[in-house]
Formats: sequence, structure tokens, C-alpha cells
Amino acid sequence: MSHDLVPGAERLTLRRGLLTFDALAAGPEDGPLVLFLHGFPEFATSWRAQLLSVADAGYRAVAVDQRGYSPGARPGDVRDYVVSELLDDLFGFADELGAERFHLVGHDWGGVLCWPAAARRPERLISLTVLATPHPQALTEVSAASEEQRGRLAYIRLFRTEGKAEEVLLADDAARLRAIYEGRVPAELVEDNVRRLSRPGALTAALSWYRALDSGDAEVPAITVPTLYVWGEHDLAFTAQAAEATAAWVSAPYSYLPLTGASHWLPEEDPARVTGPLLEHLATHS
Repeated sequence: MSHDLVPGAERLTLRRGLLTFDALAAGPEDGPLVLFLHGFPEFATSWRAQLLSVADAGYRAVAVDQRGYSPGARPGDVRDYVVSELLDDLFGFADELGAERFHLVGHDWGGVLCWPAAARRPERLISLTVLATPHPQALTEVSAASEEQRGRLAYIRLFRTEGKAEEVLLADDAARLRAIYEGRVPAELVEDNVRRLSRPGALTAALSWYRALDSGDAEVPAITVPTLYVWGEHDLAFTAQAAEATAAWVSAPYSYLPLTGASHWLPEEDPARVTGPLLEHLATHS
């Protein structure tokens, strides 16, 4: 883990069975836990601005390099990356950190996990914050009717093709992998991400999240946890229609924040407009 990209943060090692996960932490150990989940192709470092700001507000902020991203948590079977396993990791992190209840924050694939986590174990969550990723049922409904939304997700077909995706993304000094960030993510984070994902087996493990998608994941009902949902108007994967449809799937206090001019990479590209509302949401529901 590139600890120097987040000066002031601590390095932690979290365990689940035989797997070991790298994490970054900041803030008082006895503060309320705020657990951050990154997306693809990112690491815990994507949350560097939010980690330190949340810690300064008195919370225990922890961001984990998740399954496949931590070298010590990189099983080789695609079936080890089904959503149920990833959710068990998530709640296992909170257990090891001593938090019966906690605030959960996720972006991209981290957001994919946030919705079923809140639906299945609402008693564990104080609040939920999701960046970019719509509620899965909203996305399913909109995708069925919207050719635009289906087209936005067409890249998943490549990502699910074993071997071919790795070849395409890493060719020409990982030019396609770098292009995914759209020039929106600070260069030092992009180069660190690319370096780490170029190591043997790392990109395949990260792509296993996509390749495990057809493994019987259940529908996600309406959310009963106080929720903040943030979406950027230039998101490369999710349309405004899917973002706006998410409101129908939260039956709890709900705030929807569309950010003009922003894209998919919200934690890194626009930290000020993300962190302020996040802190307000945490304070309101603590």
C-alpha cells in the first residue's frame, strides 16, 4: 500500500480467516467508525481527502484495499468474489474494528456492496453514503427501458472476458487502463493504481468482481437506513435517469446530490463537494 499518498494516515492489517487486508485509518480509535469502500480500478487511497477530513471531525475513518486488491486477500477462484463473500468481508472489517454499528461509504463497486449491505443488515448501519452507483433495482429497471443506459454498461462484457480484458487494459504501458480515469484523477494516484494493478495476478483479481456477477445475487429491496446518494452529471457509467430513479428505493431519510460538471471519479476529482455533504450527513445521523 502506498502510505505516502495519504500523509497522516495509519496503516492497518485486517483479517478474515486466512485472508489479510491492507487498510488506511485516521482519527481517534474510540470514535464512531466510518468505513470506506473503493471501486474499480482504485484502492483505499482514493478516499485520502475524505479520510482525513472525517478523522478531523472526530470519527474513526478506515478505508480498506478490498478482496483482490490486497495482496494477502487474492484468492484465485472467481467464486470467491461473489457479493455474499464481499459482504462478509465488509461486516468482518467492522467486527475486527470493534464496531457493532457504523457509517458505511462506498463508491463504484464499493457502492454496489453498500446497497445490499444496508438492505440485509440495516441494524448494523447508522448511515449510508453511496457515490455514483444507483440502487441496483433502479439500475435494472432503467437499463431494461433505456438503450443509453445499456450502452453505458457495455464495457462490462470486456471486463468479464478472462485474459482478453487484461491484455487490452495493460497493452501499450496500460494505456487503456489509464484512460479509464478520464484525466479526472490526480496523476500520482493514477500511476500508483496502475503500478499496483500491473503486478502479476492483481488485475485479474480485481476483474473477478465483474466475472462473479452471475452467481445468484438476490434482488435488493428498498433501503431503510438514512442515505446520501451523490452522482456526477458526466458519469461515464450511470445515466441521470438511473440516478434519479434511486429515490424510489430508499424508504428512509434520503438526500440526492447531483454534482454539475463532475464525472464518475467523485472522491478524487471533487473532494470538497463530496466531503462537505458527507460530514453533514454523518453529523445529522450520528
